Amino acid sequence: MNALRPWHIAVLVAVLILLFGAKRLPDAARSLGRSLRIIKAETKGLVDDDRDLAEKADAQVARQPLPPAESSPAAPVTQPPTASQVIDQRSRDN
Repeated sequence: MNALRPWHIAVLVAVLILLFGAKRLPDAARSLGRSLRIIKAETKGLVDDDRDLAEKADAQVARQPLPPAESSPAAPVTQPPTASQVIDQRSRDN
């Protein structure tokens, strides 16, 4: 019932010719074709960009972290001398 019948297409073509004229229809169709090609190229470019980003993300995830560096034994931490120790040391030196 709602199917597009051949006479629907004929009426549509007649209306387009009346609205735009026979001279402008080829130019309009050409412009429409160019626009569709541009849209197709841009969407393909977006899909390629998404694929490239996904590959880069996979490459970064696949990298393994470096193992922890071996640390050399740390020097023992010494406390600074207290005031009484400094005074005792000075009194011994004199």
